[in-house]
Amino acid sequence: MKRSIRTMLRAALATLALAVASPQAGAEELAKNLFGAKDLPAATEARSYGFYSKGCFSGGVAIATDGPNWQAMRLSRNRRWGHPAMISLIEKFSRDAARDGWPGLLLGDISQPRGGPMLTGHASHQIGLDADIWLTPMPDHTMSSRERENMSATLMVNPKTHKVYDNLWTPAHTQLLKRAASYGEVERILVNPGIKKKLCDTVTGDRSWLRKVRPFWGHDYHFHMRIGCQPGSVGCKGQADVAAGEGCDKSLAWWFTEEPWRPNKNPDAPKARDLMTMKQLPSACVAVLNAPSPVSEAAVTVRGKGQKTMIAATPDVGLPQTANAFTDIPLDKVPIPLARPDPR
Repeated sequence: MKRSIRTMLRAALATLALAVASPQAGAEELAKNLFGAKDLPAATEARSYGFYSKGCFSGGVAIATDGPNWQAMRLSRNRRWGHPAMISLIEKFSRDAARDGWPGLLLGDISQPRGGPMLTGHASHQIGLDADIWLTPMPDHTMSSRERENMSATLMVNPKTHKVYDNLWTPAHTQLLKRAASYGEVERILVNPGIKKKLCDTVTGDRSWLRKVRPFWGHDYHFHMRIGCQPGSVGCKGQADVAAGEGCDKSLAWWFTEEPWRPNKNPDAPKARDLMTMKQLPSACVAVLNAPSPVSEAAVTVRGKGQKTMIAATPDVGLPQTANAFTDIPLDKVPIPLARPDPR
C-alpha cells in the first residue's frame, strides 16, 4: 500500500513538473508577440478597429526614414506605420512647421505595421492614429542608423519641480505645438504637465488651441499627436470629447500637487499589453493579423510631396495585393478621404 502511494506521488510530481516546464497545449499566445512579429501591414482597405489602447488597423502605410523636413528615429523598432490619414498629416505638418521656422521633425513611434499591442513601451498607438514627435529640432545633417538609435532627445522638464527648463524652451516650441493643434483632424496633443503650464503662462492672443493640449505623465521630451477615427472605420471607437475651456484651471493645478507623483503601490504589476490576447481585441484583428502583405515596404512608403511614393490607387477597395495593382503617384494626389470629424 505504501509503495503504491509512493508510486502515485511520484507520478503526480512528474506530471506537475511537466506542466510547469512546458506551456499548456492550446494556450493562447500574447497578442503583442503576434503583432510585433509582423514586418509589413495588412494589404486591405485602410481601417482602424477598436480603441487607441486596444485594437489594430489595416491598410497601413509607412513614412520614409528621411523626408524633406523630417527624419525618423529608432528605426529598429519598425514603428513608422500608420493609417494613411495620419501619415499624410505628418508629412503636411513637417512642411508647415518648416515654413514656421522649425528645422525639421524628428519622428518617434507611430504604430507597428498592423498596430496592436506593442512588445514594449506604449499602451496606445494600436490603431494607427497616434504619433510621437520629438521636441528636439532636427540636426542639419542626415543621421546614421546608429545616431538614430543612440541620440538622446532633449529633456524639457525638470523632474523635481515638474516645470519647464526656461533656458531650453523657445517660442519656436510653442509655435510647433500651435501648428499641430491647428489641424481639424487632431483631437488631442499630450504633453508633460510642465509644458502645459508653460503654455498657459505665456501664450497670448488666440488661446483657443490650448484646449487640445492635455497634460499627461511622461511626454517631457516629445509630444503625442492623436487624430480621430477616420471615415470608413466603423469599428473604430472614438475617445471622449476634450473638456471645455483652455485647461489652465484647477485641473492643471492638480498636476503640481503630490498626488499625481506618488510612487506606484504595485510597480511590478504587469501592463495590459503584457496580458492581452487576441480574444481581448476586436474580432476583426484576427483577419488583420492573417491578411496578406503588400509586395514590399517600398510599395507602401510615403516619401514626401513632390517625390514619388508607391501607394494604392484605389484605397476605397483596399490596398492591392499584387505588384501591378500599385501605381506611382505623388503624395498630394493620394486619394485619402477628405471628410474629417469636427473636434468638439
